[in-house]
Amino acid sequence: MSRRGDWVYENNGGTCVAIAGADYCVVAADTRLSVGYSILTRDHSKICELADKCVLASSGFQGDIKALHKNLAARELLYQHQHNKRMSCPAMAQLLSNTLYYKRFFPYYAFNVLGGLDSEGKGCVFTYDAVGSYERTGFSAQGTGSTLIMPVLDNQLKSPSPLLLPARDAVTPLSESEAVDLVKDVFASATERDIYTGDKLEIVVINKAGTKREYIDLRKD
Repeated sequence: MSRRGDWVYENNGGTCVAIAGADYCVVAADTRLSVGYSILTRDHSKICELADKCVLASSGFQGDIKALHKNLAARELLYQHQHNKRMSCPAMAQLLSNTLYYKRFFPYYAFNVLGGLDSEGKGCVFTYDAVGSYERTGFSAQGTGSTLIMPVLDNQLKSPSPLLLPARDAVTPLSESEAVDLVKDVFASATERDIYTGDKLEIVVINKAGTKREYIDLRKD
């Protein structure tokens, strides 16, 4: 594929998924980093822990993703020093939206899913486009495999429409272990069809006890 000489973006592939439950949140991403048909590394984490019980998973151009994560980490540290507490997940969601929108004329080529627990201890997932438009949902997927994964999540989790009145919580009906098993299944399926997703799956589970990580192997071809 030919490119203009002034095109500065590259999509390094990968897929990110998040599912919110009644008292937990599962955020997962694969660890493959690619350019075209070349795999640069098979062990690159796309998940960054930003605030108290709040993690960000990003897919897109790794240069912009690293710059974005560094910017958010610095802003969170300033907030921590000024307020003597960690930033909440909804507050970080708004900060991420503002940061992306600020760069809207030369955007971060990053597609983000933010997951964690809100102030009431409920799971929350925020999904973004590249220029900061965001929405709180019960589940989301971003990245090169998102078009394969989202139909399965829609079918299995059946998030209530935001147009329904009275408004209902967008948390999924699954238990924590069932949500982790669903994430493993959708990634195993996506790696069969998406060449930019694979190698290993990193799963971060956030609940009132804290944060724990789990790794499983995916296809390596």
